[in-house]
Amino acid sequence: MFEQLTERLQAVIRRLRGVRTLSPEELEEPLQELRRTLLEADVHTSLVRELVQRIRLRAVGASLPSMLLPEQFLLKLIYDELVGLLGKQWVPLRSASKPPTRILIVGLHGAGKTTTAAKLALYLRQRGRHPLLVSCDMRRPAAQEQLEHLAATIGVPFFRLAGVPDPKALVEAAVRHARLSARDVVIADTAGRFAVDAELMEELRQLREVFQPEEVLLVGDAMAGQDALPTAESFHQAIGLTGIILTKLDGDARGGAALSLRAATGVPIKFIGTGERPEALEPFHPERIVCRILGMGDVATLVERFQQVELVRRPSQQSDEVTFETLLEYLRSIRAMGSLSEIVRLLPGAPQWLKVVQLDPKALVRAEAIILSMTPEERRNPHILNASRRRRIARGSGTTVQEVNRLVAHLEQMRKILRQWKQGRLPLGLSMKGLLNN
Repeated sequence: MFEQLTERLQAVIRRLRGVRTLSPEELEEPLQELRRTLLEADVHTSLVRELVQRIRLRAVGASLPSMLLPEQFLLKLIYDELVGLLGKQWVPLRSASKPPTRILIVGLHGAGKTTTAAKLALYLRQRGRHPLLVSCDMRRPAAQEQLEHLAATIGVPFFRLAGVPDPKALVEAAVRHARLSARDVVIADTAGRFAVDAELMEELRQLREVFQPEEVLLVGDAMAGQDALPTAESFHQAIGLTGIILTKLDGDARGGAALSLRAATGVPIKFIGTGERPEALEPFHPERIVCRILGMGDVATLVERFQQVELVRRPSQQSDEVTFETLLEYLRSIRAMGSLSEIVRLLPGAPQWLKVVQLDPKALVRAEAIILSMTPEERRNPHILNASRRRRIARGSGTTVQEVNRLVAHLEQMRKILRQWKQGRLPLGLSMKGLLNN
């Protein structure tokens, strides 16, 4: 996410390290580099000009707090301005005073509307809500079948009414069905076009009038660059958006759309799509996103992912000893959080040390295969793993004896660290670090 923008901004930050005073002359070069970086990231020209000017006015001649270097002060100014550009804080979804809450998903073809509708339904279901999905796309072949399949995959009901070609009648029926079946959210996917046209907007206006949604969410493609701005403005003027969901941020997006949409339209970005998995939808917290962009990590989101997959020991695993069964649960929980590189990028300083540290994305898969090749007794009692057992496990898992030996050594290291931690001799750190790097 934002790899190109992050890399260029890191170069700007390195230039700040040479700043000794906050004079106009010393600030000119790093601020010009910041301007070029934002323009190349597809941030709108007028927004770049205003942002750089505000930083210049706040920085020149400013009185520095004690023990704060000029480079640190400038980094704080850049952080503040980028957070302000993105909207300062996350704006959560609105809820209806009388259920169901109605959410209308709009956007152009190819932005990922249907997939995003399903992701949003899963996001709400995981937080105790009871969503219902309905497809109002009568134009695209198999659009309803696609959403119905996604709904079945994530375990959310899908509403379909045979012989009703009118989207307005369909959403009315979906709302009635939601009330009768105790569904407290109705998410309606809509038809799209390859470009904004009058026919599409009129259809959406009529649908909105009948549906009366609490939220009208535009699904925007982060890879569209500055083309995303006129699209968002057109939708907002025609039907009145309440929020934006940016997709494809896991791709080669330069990030300009995210930095520009909020300031240009006044519509908050509420969620971002970070992958193909159904769980790959995150609330858009501006301060966290800016920390990622500046290479400062996003520990808060990492903690939320741990909590979401319940990366804690289950009641059945409360024994003092860490076994391979415990480790297997940990490995599966980590895999459920996303790809290894995606998780690591949330750590502070990741952009720098990822250039020199090679992560093996298949390390977790191999470790799981090794554990699954063990008998239940071997998982519970690692001390019985003699040489012949380790050779059998290596053959069964398609790995080598050396890899089995490393995993056994890592488990022993975890057990040793846990014992020391319980004795108050050291904090419990990332004891799986060696496992992830091998």
